[in-house]
Amino acid sequence: MEIVEKLRVMLPHWIDHNQGHGEEFARWADEIAESDAELAEQLRRAAHSLEHAQEALQLALQLAGGPAAAATDHSHGGHHHHH
Repeated sequence: MEIVEKLRVMLPHWIDHNQGHGEEFARWADEIAESDAELAEQLRRAAHSLEHAQEALQLALQLAGGPAAAATDHSHGGHHHHH
């Protein structure tokens, strides 16, 4: 498979995965904010950094020609993350 075709499959997965982590960081920041404002701020900074990464990944996907047909299947071959 050509590298651009591989990226058209992988980028949507990375975008989804990255978004999930950003949301998780923000949730944890809210949880800890009252007891540790500095820690909460760092988690919010991390979430904000992922927002910038999301923009870059979305643009990369557009430049690669959009998601490949295989990218719409989000089964990931049994690859699951447990948080």
